[in-house]
Amino acid sequence: MTFLDAAIVAAFIVYVLVAGLRDRSRASGSLEQYFLAGRSLSGWQAGISMAATQFAADTPLLVTGLVAAGGIFALWRLWIYALAFLLLAFVLAACWRRAGVLTDAEFAELRYSGRGAALLRLFKALYFGVVFNCTALAIVLLAAARLAEPFLPWDTWLPEALFGPVRALVERLGLVITVASPGDPAAWTRSAANLISILFIALLTLAYSTLGGLRAVVKTDVVQFFIMMVASLGYAGIVVYEAGGFGAMIERLRAAFETSVGPVAMSASQLLAFTPSAARDVGAALMTVILLQWLIQMNADGTGYLAQRAMACRDDRQARIAAVVFTFAQVLVRSLVWLPIALGLLLIFPPQAAEAPALFVADRESSFVRGIDELLPIGLKGLMLTGMMAALASTVDTHLNWGAAYLTNDLYKRFVCDARGHVPSARALVWVARGANVLLLALALAVMARLGSIRAAWEASLLLGSGVGIVLVLRWLWWRITAWGELSAVASSAAVVPMVLLALPDEQAALRMLLVALVSTGAAIAVSLRVRPARPEALLGFYRKVRPPGAWGAVAALAGEDAGAPARRLGRGLAATLLASLTVFGLLVGIGTWMLGATPPSWLPQRDAWAALNVALGLIALPLWLRLGFRREPGAPTPAQRA
Repeated sequence: MTFLDAAIVAAFIVYVLVAGLRDRSRASGSLEQYFLAGRSLSGWQAGISMAATQFAADTPLLVTGLVAAGGIFALWRLWIYALAFLLLAFVLAACWRRAGVLTDAEFAELRYSGRGAALLRLFKALYFGVVFNCTALAIVLLAAARLAEPFLPWDTWLPEALFGPVRALVERLGLVITVASPGDPAAWTRSAANLISILFIALLTLAYSTLGGLRAVVKTDVVQFFIMMVASLGYAGIVVYEAGGFGAMIERLRAAFETSVGPVAMSASQLLAFTPSAARDVGAALMTVILLQWLIQMNADGTGYLAQRAMACRDDRQARIAAVVFTFAQVLVRSLVWLPIALGLLLIFPPQAAEAPALFVADRESSFVRGIDELLPIGLKGLMLTGMMAALASTVDTHLNWGAAYLTNDLYKRFVCDARGHVPSARALVWVARGANVLLLALALAVMARLGSIRAAWEASLLLGSGVGIVLVLRWLWWRITAWGELSAVASSAAVVPMVLLALPDEQAALRMLLVALVSTGAAIAVSLRVRPARPEALLGFYRKVRPPGAWGAVAALAGEDAGAPARRLGRGLAATLLASLTVFGLLVGIGTWMLGATPPSWLPQRDAWAALNVALGLIALPLWLRLGFRREPGAPTPAQRA
């Protein structure tokens, strides 16, 4: 790393520390100030913060591996989440904002009532705050190791008296945090250097996020996102240039993939396909999962840090804007920058024909980091390293802040303090939150040591969450869902997942997800219909506060409103969601096809016509969903009236 590259990285470190120090006073005022920035965020700030969090250091590695193993079409397993993000925007974001809760676990006791609601809140605080959150953090930290390895050779910078004990500890614990072949003698040295790098980055992130709370997190996220976008654009330009320009790059890919290369047999037309008719190995089960994956996952209704950002917005409209900004930045803009990088790296660092299939994906993921090291010039390399560090920090800071909210608000304050009859002060709770950040980071580091491929860990998390997504959406749309029904979805998922893992091979992963989702959703609905629903006064209070859409006609009538109003709200929201997804996907496929010479579908083989059709449909839908999604709901109180 040159002096200029190091100076760029150092400037970023100074900025984030200053941001944390500047906001520490306001963050210390209360849990709402610490975890929700006093509910003062604008929509664009919250949306870019969401995008920065998902612009994680592991995601470009994941994208590079997916494209190499399954072609462009494989990315639909990421892109399809736009439906969930837009459902959040036009159906649920304003509801989250109006709920007035601090976490989605606390929402359980607002939506339901009785012992079931309290048990559900406790479970969610433990599962999302500790298990799921620490696993997600561990995946990101594992990606950080692959990023840091070529650029931070601590074994040459530190004296043996300091580095030797770290290497000995890593070897004693068996912590292999590097891509290594069996028996590689240098694996322990690289793993020790990677551990030092991870600790350095994680402790830096811990410092500013713990001091400044969500306000500091969002401020740094916005800067981090734009640094990463500028750096990625520069990286994409260098990769395309090294490949001979867009036209030459596509022609070379077609020539290189005329026959199978490496352990993955895939033709050029399959590699460059956006559509299933031309893609590789697209069966009915896989297509069904791709189409439903946005719904059969544990964040289907925004549960987690997406809901946190929506709740932190200053009003309902800004909450909607946040989710829309996030969707376009995450799915459209980011993908169009990363696709040329993933494809170009296949030419610059071609797969080896003799490469073992088990190492193929990990090797292709690592090629993204290798390109930074070997292709980028001085200055741009420093900017890209800063961007990758920023992407890592933006994900780590969010998970620390979000997870600490569960531990503080939903475990310590709700259950520990209530059981003792103790009422803690606001400032004392903030100090508990800061301590929770430290605990979560320590747990995530312990989990990280047991993770393998980023892609494998990501797919495993999808299976575990596939049983609860539909129920999380239904609890907003149907008054009859109960806390016991939601708990039964969780319990049935836990019971079914081990069975499908034993009964079905990895090649039938799509069928696994469908079975888990089907069994868990069925159990939730059956249990909800058998047990007594929440008390009428609880349902009425929830409806008046949140104004949920969907099958709430009976409760709306009790509130003295038109019984058909909730269903009409849902209809408008779903129409806006579908039209906005047409804009996102139309522009993505149209511009991507034109830019990359992608394979058109069999029913419209003219590439230019296919690209023009997608762009036209996307632009036609744009004014329709803007008008439908952002008009004020008839009969809804204004912000001033609610205040």
